[in-house]
Amino acid sequence: MSALLFPGQGSQVVGMGLEFYSNFDLVKKIFKQADSKLNYSITKLILEGPENKLQLTENTQPAILTVSYSIFRVLKDEFGFDLNTFKYFAGHSLGEYSALVCAGSLSFDDALYLLHERGKAMQEAVPVGTGSMIAVLGMKINDINDLLNSRNKNEGICEIANDNANGQVIISGDKKSVESFQMTLKEYKIKSIPLKVSAPFHCLLMKPAAKSMEEKINNTEFKDPLFKIISNVTANSESKPNTIKRLLIEQIFSTVKWREGLIYMSNGGIKNFVEIGPGKVLTGMVKRTVKEPNCFSINSITDIKNFINEFKK
Repeated sequence: MSALLFPGQGSQVVGMGLEFYSNFDLVKKIFKQADSKLNYSITKLILEGPENKLQLTENTQPAILTVSYSIFRVLKDEFGFDLNTFKYFAGHSLGEYSALVCAGSLSFDDALYLLHERGKAMQEAVPVGTGSMIAVLGMKINDINDLLNSRNKNEGICEIANDNANGQVIISGDKKSVESFQMTLKEYKIKSIPLKVSAPFHCLLMKPAAKSMEEKINNTEFKDPLFKIISNVTANSESKPNTIKRLLIEQIFSTVKWREGLIYMSNGGIKNFVEIGPGKVLTGMVKRTVKEPNCFSINSITDIKNFINEFKK
């Protein structure tokens, strides 16, 4: 049994998807469709940059979707891969939108619009420079929770944004609170790394962004997905459109339960985890969380050929 994984923010790089764009008319059409829907050239941003503009959340989110969806379509339409080998589709944060598009629940056009708006709303929810995120390394999530719960609640917002993998947890909140928590971690000789982000994602500071997106998401048509979707909020399989909508709204300010989602899929019989899109971040998370997984990262034409050959064995 296999699961298809789609990356989130942080995997973007100028030039991602260029090989697919250069070799397949199908991909050129997808990129052109994205340009048309967004009313600006996301194609130029993806393929040529500049990097600082690609890194803007409102551009990053539809850009990663466009590349992930393009690679998925090449695997499906150009190489004729049998998708029935997949049981679950899962995406990390914005990657959940890629999963929903590829699972036939959400149209590519609607996802582009929602992610562009989501990016803007998340950026505007908190003034630049007032929020912060850090990665905490080598510490169990229960121990981090204990430390967070022992804080004075008047200290401000400091929460778990991403439970990514064993020993990799992301903290998000207002700058002073996160810096204070970093000092606490230092006292316990726990390593933490500040993240270069434009806003404190997946914490209560994102509530205004969720409010801003609520009507837009609720007014968008979602169909029953053709594959089981793993929700970032519940770390569970979800298939009802209204539930998926509600969880996408909550996802903006809730913990991304990626590690729990991986464990859920593994317990559901998944041995093969296939990452589609830029980078190999999710593959690393799988290896840190699941016992003896078969991991495939598809980011080039050669990757697709190798993956298909491996699957035929």
